[in-house]
Amino acid sequence: MMKKYKPITQKDIADALGLSISTVSRVLNNVYGIGDTTKKLVLDYAKETEYAPNPIALRLKKCRSFSIGVVVPEVASSYFSEVINGIESSAYRKGYHVIVTQTHESTRREMINIQQLVYQSIDGILVSLSSETVDISHFKALKEKGTPLVFFDRVPKDMDVTKIAVNNFQGAFEATEYLIRSGHKKIAHLTSCANLMITDERLNGYKAALSKYYVQFNANYFYCCESHGNVNFEVEKAVIHFMSLRERPEAILTVGDKVSVSCIKALNKFGFKIPHDISLVAFANITEADMFKTPLTTVSQPAFEIGKLAADKLIKQIEDKLACTEFETSILTTSFDRRSSAKLNLIR
Repeated sequence: MMKKYKPITQKDIADALGLSISTVSRVLNNVYGIGDTTKKLVLDYAKETEYAPNPIALRLKKCRSFSIGVVVPEVASSYFSEVINGIESSAYRKGYHVIVTQTHESTRREMINIQQLVYQSIDGILVSLSSETVDISHFKALKEKGTPLVFFDRVPKDMDVTKIAVNNFQGAFEATEYLIRSGHKKIAHLTSCANLMITDERLNGYKAALSKYYVQFNANYFYCCESHGNVNFEVEKAVIHFMSLRERPEAILTVGDKVSVSCIKALNKFGFKIPHDISLVAFANITEADMFKTPLTTVSQPAFEIGKLAADKLIKQIEDKLACTEFETSILTTSFDRRSSAKLNLIR
């Protein structure tokens, strides 16, 4: 029969080294007043025996669970997967466990996830809103109860809370300007998640670039997919719409990982070649962008850094003695990676 593993305790260390439990505890909790020789003796033995603090005892002592909740639309997304990596890198380094939940773009699931995380006595929550969420009263109620909150990427418009985002306006502006300076005037914009602030910011960036180069905004070149349905089907409808126009677009700016990949699939399905028949730029964190048959030009967000910064801000709130009354918005920059999915007939 396999022997049951018994974790090493501070008492075990004290008995083995002939020290008092209080001395061992003071060393392991980095309390001053212990000699260097004793400190080294305890730390070396703790490392050798793979000592780890008892999480239950630690929670009782600190009145904290040392766990944070994360609420994202979906884990499968390249972008959110990398954000979670960033969150974990910061949280685990600071002694916090991470509990990840996903909403699948549903407000109801979002509310249930929040409720379940609260029941688990998490110390704080990181949130990226579902595309369905318009009413944020459940988050306001959470804040009023004193739960530390940080929003990232998909942040609320009207709520005093710490937010981590990117310059969506500038990212979309730069992508649209690149297409215009590549010789295109008929540029379509394909997006989803109509309720989200990031969608408006990117649309405004797209329009601003058109305006700068005196290109008239054409409502027929804008298409917002339903975010709750079959993405491939919705994007196919959009591609059919664009490519059936009497004056069809010369380029498309897509937004989102799924929308962008689905657009490539749809164009291939209907026999359109990129960039021979139409140029394409994606505002998306697609890790395989340079592995497509035609490498995809992208505007990408620093996902790992967003996650790390969001976790840092949340843990600071958790560990501050006073209730958080000052909130900040951190805006990170996007990166633009030029590949061969857009024609390069540059305007002089």
